[in-house]
Amino acid sequence: MEHTVALNSILDNDFYKITMQHAVIKLFPKAKARYQFINRGAHKFPPGFGKALREAIDQMAGLKLTREEKAYLFRTCPYLDPTYLDFLQGYHYDPEEVHIEQEGADLTVEVSGYWYRTILWEVPILSLISELYYLLKGISRISNEEVVAVAAEKIKKYKALAVPVAEFGTRRRHSYQVHKLTMQGLKQFGDGSFVGTSNVHFAMLFQTKPIGTHAHEWFMFHAAKYGFKMANQLGLEHWTAVYRGDLGIALSDTYTTDVFFSQFDKIFAKLFDGVRHDSGDPLAFADKTIHHYRHKGIEPLSKTIIFSDGLNYEKVEDIVHHCRGKIGISFGIGTDFTNDAGPEALNIVMKMTEAHPDESHWTPVVKLSDEPGKHTGDPEMIKLAKAILDIS
Repeated sequence: MEHTVALNSILDNDFYKITMQHAVIKLFPKAKARYQFINRGAHKFPPGFGKALREAIDQMAGLKLTREEKAYLFRTCPYLDPTYLDFLQGYHYDPEEVHIEQEGADLTVEVSGYWYRTILWEVPILSLISELYYLLKGISRISNEEVVAVAAEKIKKYKALAVPVAEFGTRRRHSYQVHKLTMQGLKQFGDGSFVGTSNVHFAMLFQTKPIGTHAHEWFMFHAAKYGFKMANQLGLEHWTAVYRGDLGIALSDTYTTDVFFSQFDKIFAKLFDGVRHDSGDPLAFADKTIHHYRHKGIEPLSKTIIFSDGLNYEKVEDIVHHCRGKIGISFGIGTDFTNDAGPEALNIVMKMTEAHPDESHWTPVVKLSDEPGKHTGDPEMIKLAKAILDIS
């Protein structure tokens, strides 16, 4: 078996990376960022893994936005400026921004450079690490037909629940092939429930909606530039300045949901279509969200929560029974869709670790999710953020 993996489209990435890159170019073109691979599952990487990953990343320099892909974005995403689409057509990955080291079974991956460039690396790097892991370890998976059947069975159950479901699983997918087969099953059998994918390449390929807004790094950068107390507010204000009401789902847990809602005032609550849940107890989050909208005099059923934290059918079923008739709900299913092919899924992430706002200096950034085990960043900066934001 040839031990090589390669991406074949520059759009094989999460949509929120595209939407954030567009906003970064408009607002923060001189900002820089650093990212680091975090091996949460303490997985052991086989000999030669770092070299194989280096080769796959070097090949990404040849990826270009095709004329067809540009036309697709122009038609599908009218809120992306034509100047940005021209930029993306000329953009290419610079592998020199990526530093890789392997010592024994331990892998280090770091990315550094201008934020508007480096923002696209995280998702493809994680997907390459996942795919190469199974390939180099010689771990087999179920057949292609079984992959489609598994996806079909899952989406049929979600259809029976009568809930909108999207596929959010690019970063920890088993492989490109499994991802594509999963999309085939979801599209073929999901009519009435399957609403789209976070992966722009597959959204185009399967003629479905690309879904996403912004990620934690958007607010993490704002904390580095403006301070922890202003990060949520200015992050949301800048988002609306760029998108004018489009892409209106706000991510709530960069510095805990309680801090977010204390700053998510009536203007934001009315302007944004809803919020995304990504850590902590989803039912408790739903209750807080419903209470917040009611407290602001807003009918919760006019708003939507997108749940996206490690979901499977059982979790979704619990959330549906708890929320139905109280607030709009939608679900982004990640790894359970794209890496249910036999072997255990990897527990890996890649996070912004430092930001360098223009005319400033390198500043460590942190994320304080609603699940303490998911706090990421420099321990001293986490401590400082908790003190400033009065998080016990």
